[in-house]
Amino acid sequence: MKTNPIADLVRERRKNAGLTQVQLAAKAGVGLRFIRDLEQGKASLRTDTINKVLFLFGKRLGPVDLPRE
Repeated sequence: MKTNPIADLVRERRKNAGLTQVQLAAKAGVGLRFIRDLEQGKASLRTDTINKVLFLFGKRLGPVDLPRE
């Protein structure tokens, strides 16, 4: 199974902060289902909503250079 770096980061940071998914959802102003989908690595989520969650951990989505051959 492929890993999803965003899902892994959110899950790890949430657990390290001692937060449940319900608590994280409330703090980020998003729904519980969104947090569950995010942590499960669902591919089609809104980037603005992902950034609401990442903001709590001092992160945000942005362009990343891909390796070129």
